[in-house]
Amino acid sequence: MTHLLDRKAWRDRPKLELAPGLDLARARLHEVCGAARATFALWLATQTEGPVFWIAPSWTPHRLNPDGIADFTSPARFTFISPLRPEDVLWCTEEVLRSGTVSLVVADIPGPPGLTSVRRMHLAAETGATEGKVAPTGLLLTPGTGGAPGIETRWQMEPDHNNEHNRWQLTRLRARTAPVQSWQVSGLPHKARTHPVVTEAICST
Repeated sequence: MTHLLDRKAWRDRPKLELAPGLDLARARLHEVCGAARATFALWLATQTEGPVFWIAPSWTPHRLNPDGIADFTSPARFTFISPLRPEDVLWCTEEVLRSGTVSLVVADIPGPPGLTSVRRMHLAAETGATEGKVAPTGLLLTPGTGGAPGIETRWQMEPDHNNEHNRWQLTRLRARTAPVQSWQVSGLPHKARTHPVVTEAICST
């Protein structure tokens, strides 16, 4: 019988830190949306070691370019899985998380999954962390403004066209233990720099 760590035991779970105050808990499922969501996923990959599994439907027109990956990390770390059926994308994600052998599992999906699927992937990630070799992190790439229910955090990353090349606007839209916050990101992939952005919506509380 599988004995999972409860939420209290995972209060101080390990994290992937992109920058001070900007981190994602391991052994949980997160979501990123926006036009630069793939860039966010590659940035996150730089904070992990070992293989990265990238799962996307076989009919998805956009594929990662190895040259683009190489700007962030070695393309040899990536295994691409292209299921033929929509339901197999989430099933593959769940199974890889459960294995506890892959540090980062990215699922590029056409729309947010339901709550039951999200809960299953959370459970799979925690199972992998307790029974496998690594604490896996799951990341959903969703179109539009996202909206997967029950995820640990939701992020939105967009190119910042109002500033110089290679700048982005990153917003933490949802987190269980942190407020909404935006950052201006530059210097990717080698010298990432983040600057908090103060907005009226954040200051009005």
